[in-house]
Amino acid sequence: MSLSERSRPQVQPRHAGYFADPFVLRAGNAYYAYGTGPRQAGERVFEVLRSEDLQEWTSLGGALEPLPGAAQDYWAPEVAAEGGRFYMYYSVGQGDQHHQLRVAVAEHPQGPFQDSGVVLTPDEPFAIDPSPFRDEDGQWYLYFARDVLEGERVGTSLAVMPLSDMLTPGGPITTVLRASADWQLYARQRPMYGRTLDWHTLEGPFVVRRNGLYHCFYSGGAWTNDTYGVGHAVAEHPLGPWREPQAGPVVLRSGVADLIGPGHNSLITDEAGQDWIVFHAWNAERTERQLHLLALDWSAGGPRPVL
Repeated sequence: MSLSERSRPQVQPRHAGYFADPFVLRAGNAYYAYGTGPRQAGERVFEVLRSEDLQEWTSLGGALEPLPGAAQDYWAPEVAAEGGRFYMYYSVGQGDQHHQLRVAVAEHPQGPFQDSGVVLTPDEPFAIDPSPFRDEDGQWYLYFARDVLEGERVGTSLAVMPLSDMLTPGGPITTVLRASADWQLYARQRPMYGRTLDWHTLEGPFVVRRNGLYHCFYSGGAWTNDTYGVGHAVAEHPLGPWREPQAGPVVLRSGVADLIGPGHNSLITDEAGQDWIVFHAWNAERTERQLHLLALDWSAGGPRPVL
């Protein structure tokens, strides 16, 4: 190994297993991580991990009771606490088709979560990656990704809708960001909706308010390979308009600290007030997307992970 290879920053996963689309919730004196992953028939969906320090994690098993009927695919859970209860937002569909956003409820952060029966996006042909955000005035918003077939770069884009309460949409859907660059290409000549399209993807939105602005982290490109990365946009209001101070996957990208396809991030703030960016990346064999956490620095010309 050369000196340059020895001095290159390395980022190790915090959990050995498959744990994609990670989200971390702080509840009481502990942190709970929820992620997408494989499951056995009859088991609860979405593995939940528990930690007291964001470093060492213990699996508590599955969090969500699956829906009745035929087997389906469950993606990208995020959990919000409100009024002493916990609300899990997620999508369900068949493979990469027909996903809709749903919400489940539990009395404890580890679950078990029971689906509420509510479909939050009944008019969308495809909606994934729900991310609830509570503004300083108490208003909740739900950010998510949905398919848009009009415009120069068709594909999956970012949207937001207000919530009347944790189970009820409270206003029209507003576009947050659409694809604007080549790095956001998912695949060329992709068969979609009876057409063949150069498909672009923006997904995994996560919003926080810092320093008087709203910051939206999102993932672009193809989650299957090393084009995947994390970009960043800002706005003066949760509904926008949103703009990108710097173009490209400026927050996370492949090649940094030998990461492969880092993305679908969330943020968690520890007891000391330090923000951490939570994301997945492929292992060297590209067989598992694994959980990673890095401290986030807001002073270096934009939010950047500390390597």
